[in-house]
Amino acid sequence: MVRRRSTAVAAAVGVAVAGMWAVGCHSRDQRAEAKNGRPAPAYKTLSDVPERLGNDGTTIVVGDPAAPVAVHLYEDPRCPVCKQFETGGGAPRLRAATIRREARTEYTLASFLDGRLGGAGSEKAVNALRAALDKGRFAEYHDVLYAHQPEESVDGFTDAYLLKLAARVPGLRGPDFDSAVKTMKYRSFVDQAEEVYEEAGGAQDPQGPGTPTAEIDDVCIPAEYNAVLFDGDAFATLLTKIRAHPEQWHDVTP
Repeated sequence: MVRRRSTAVAAAVGVAVAGMWAVGCHSRDQRAEAKNGRPAPAYKTLSDVPERLGNDGTTIVVGDPAAPVAVHLYEDPRCPVCKQFETGGGAPRLRAATIRREARTEYTLASFLDGRLGGAGSEKAVNALRAALDKGRFAEYHDVLYAHQPEESVDGFTDAYLLKLAARVPGLRGPDFDSAVKTMKYRSFVDQAEEVYEEAGGAQDPQGPGTPTAEIDDVCIPAEYNAVLFDGDAFATLLTKIRAHPEQWHDVTP
């Protein structure tokens, strides 16, 4: 994916957050309901939400593939700003929307902070998250890692700590998962995901777009509007407006 920056997109984000988009037209899922009958029921909990590896081999997809809004996140497990988004910002509202089948969440997991800060915590955490996907427990483990993220300057995501946190997720620990964590089974996935992250920055950001970065339906929330990521109500409003008026969101794309 290519990160898009433009005055038009930035203005559209501001309009959406301010609630100034026109009202009265049906949302995409409402139109589907009128045509096809009742929409699919919401999942009961996050553990019931389907998750899979995308066709590109690096994107982890959580949620109903037919959900009307796709939110693509670029994150590094050691990033403290990502923790702010995940624990107290827009992510809890995004998870709720994913459970309701109103959105699906896609992740590109970067590990650049290891190179900047030293250590291997990001790479180990990304490898463990990929192993959790094999067990169908990625989303739950992802939440646990951010809730118990070590200080950024501390290379705290060790094998032992990652396994200790995994014990908090029912059904995750076992010989196969433990071995994958200890042996860095998914080293190639870690490296490829980092490459995709760097490529996502384009010519303007050759080292990557920064974390967290969010693209909604392939349109990147510009850096100057990143504050929306850390305001749960504002982020939820943005998702609702895009779901209700996808054509307006896409019309501003260059």
